[in-house]
Amino acid sequence: MYQSLFPSDDYDSAYDIDYYNYYLKGYRGILFDVDNTLVEHGEPVTIRAIELFGRLRETGFKTCIISNNKEYRVKPLADALESDYVYKAGKPSARGYIEGMQRMGTDAGTTLFVGDQIFTDILGANRAGIHSILVKPVARHEEIQIVLKRRLEYFVLKEYYKSKKI
Repeated sequence: MYQSLFPSDDYDSAYDIDYYNYYLKGYRGILFDVDNTLVEHGEPVTIRAIELFGRLRETGFKTCIISNNKEYRVKPLADALESDYVYKAGKPSARGYIEGMQRMGTDAGTTLFVGDQIFTDILGANRAGIHSILVKPVARHEEIQIVLKRRLEYFVLKEYYKSKKI
């Protein structure tokens, strides 16, 4: 029932993922959500994020920020990370994910997606046929509409973790 909402993998943080292992498995591009995945909502890019993207480039990955935000929010972050970007991506539609893959020159079989929300990030990646990775949000304080989504996500996550034990 919830399978389209289940991530392919989950980690505590985008900074805890063993990206090199995914590279060895043939992945070459990574789409990232930005707010509450890489940085706190509305905050500027961090040194930690810049260092991560540097390591990803050294490994051989292409990257692309994919966000439902407007360009004035996304472009400065992407520029600081030296990454392609898609703004007004329309998540959970597959459109923005497909555009991101086109910009990176990858396809669904060679692309990872990393995000913190099930109903936008993970659902959209799954619709696009991409390996989806759910991470816990960077910030604990969030806007009210996100708080409400998180409560609904609880039920999906409960089923997801139950399915992992089988």
